[in-house]
Amino acid sequence: MAGHSPSVSVKDVAAAAGVSIGTVSNVLNRPDRVAAPTRDRVERAMADLGFVRNESARSLRAGSTRALAYVMLDAGNPFFTDVAEGIERAAEHAGLSLFLCNSGGRARREATHVEHLEQQRVQGLLITPVDPESRTLDAIAARGMPLVIVDRIRKGHQFCSVAVDDVLGGRLAVEHLIDQGHRRVALIGGPLSIGQVADRFEGARAAWAEARLPPDDLVVIVVETLTVAEGRHAGERLAGLPSGRRPTAAFCANDLVALGLLQQATAAGLRVPDQLAIVGYDDIEFAAAAAVPLTSVRQPRQELGRVASALVLDEASNPGHQHQQMIFTPELVARASTLG
Repeated sequence: MAGHSPSVSVKDVAAAAGVSIGTVSNVLNRPDRVAAPTRDRVERAMADLGFVRNESARSLRAGSTRALAYVMLDAGNPFFTDVAEGIERAAEHAGLSLFLCNSGGRARREATHVEHLEQQRVQGLLITPVDPESRTLDAIAARGMPLVIVDRIRKGHQFCSVAVDDVLGGRLAVEHLIDQGHRRVALIGGPLSIGQVADRFEGARAAWAEARLPPDDLVVIVVETLTVAEGRHAGERLAGLPSGRRPTAAFCANDLVALGLLQQATAAGLRVPDQLAIVGYDDIEFAAAAAVPLTSVRQPRQELGRVASALVLDEASNPGHQHQQMIFTPELVARASTLG
């Protein structure tokens, strides 16, 4: 078979297969319109000549690339890579590629990614924004780019969005700890400017208040980032509290923080859950696989990605598209880190 040559054209394929240029075009773009024997002959000619379609030229004619894009908040967090997997499966099912970008929680980096993706004329943009109220999102939509906000709730109805009820999730976590007999609990997460962290803590405080427990016995430890390292640092801070003030349980704003806390507790000789019960959030794969399997609030990660993709594809193709704000319900998965 000949090696790939960029000079091989549709015209060359048509001549080799003994068909018209239009037939080759149909094989590339509408293969169902071509009889199977003819289609096989054209595909064989493409293979023999090493033909590769010029997708950029096709995109210029069509006005968009055959791709979706997802700008994730933190590629180091398995939650977002699981969401991306759900998006990728939906894109693949639709015959599209997926561009993945990572803002790393930095607004300027996010803006640069979005600018490049708009230049690429992707069919739709999915984004977990650093700031869901950013006017940049309005500008993107005003330019006609189909846009869905993932894992964030945006006030108003000018975009589609998919998210989880994080207030309920925080409530479920702390209600579980109260049910297990804990009367002094730490909330660990941050920064509090992150909407999900604030919502999860709001639900936690509501559960605490409804149980009529002293507000001072709900101890908030704010960390800089939602990482394993920050979870370890939070564990050191917990250990430094006077024994009379030290919580017997902790609700962490995500599983990475919870896993770091679990590491530090184990290293310090604390028995989990006897001396410190731990609840995480997201239920990433590592939660169940931890040395002490982690109780966690489960989010439907891949389903978030799948539904977000369906919404952005509908916006891209359906003139009657109506924006929807989809809120999913979390569930608590209890494991050994809280069950004595």
